[in-house]
Amino acid sequence: MRVPPLGMEGTLMLPDGADAVVVFAHGSGSSRVSPRNRRVAEALGERGLGTLLFDLLSEEEARDRAFDIPLLAERLLAATRWLAERTETRGLQIGYFGASTGAAAALIAAARTAHDVGAVVSRGGRPDLARSELAYVRAPTLLIVGGRDTAVLDLNRAALAALRCEKKLSIVPGATHLFEEPGALDTVIELAGDWFVGHLGKEGGS
Repeated sequence: MRVPPLGMEGTLMLPDGADAVVVFAHGSGSSRVSPRNRRVAEALGERGLGTLLFDLLSEEEARDRAFDIPLLAERLLAATRWLAERTETRGLQIGYFGASTGAAAALIAAARTAHDVGAVVSRGGRPDLARSELAYVRAPTLLIVGGRDTAVLDLNRAALAALRCEKKLSIVPGATHLFEEPGALDTVIELAGDWFVGHLGKEGGS
């Protein structure tokens, strides 16, 4: 399907009885078909959460605008408004799952959206790129970082200090930036799933 207003390609999955949708914001060099994000989305679906994976940039834009964080945030906000207007998703709670630079876009969108965002999860993200917007995020935020991703870990610790919402930093021991080590992505899935279910859906949220 295509996600208005720019007609970006996307995949919306809604399990029966879902009362929340997690919108994915991928990082530079990635897309809606990222195996890691698709695996996380499938796992969230098994826990009763809807998911929306969509391309934040066209192929042409991806070559020179991959680090245009304000643009990525605007696209994420547009997708959020679209979900709020669709018959089958209107009224559902919203969560954001951001990876790499997409995490900064998710946090900026969470700070700016007129719609309530119930939770944000960052996987190997760059929340530091959200800069001054971090203080305005109200959604409970989980930062997941690999223990061996030392530079990004330091940036996440600084961003954690700047956040004023409910927040947590979870470190996956032995994992690098892409969580490619055996069991690392499984740990990410468990952490993210628990955070979203705890703040959205039938087991959490309002």
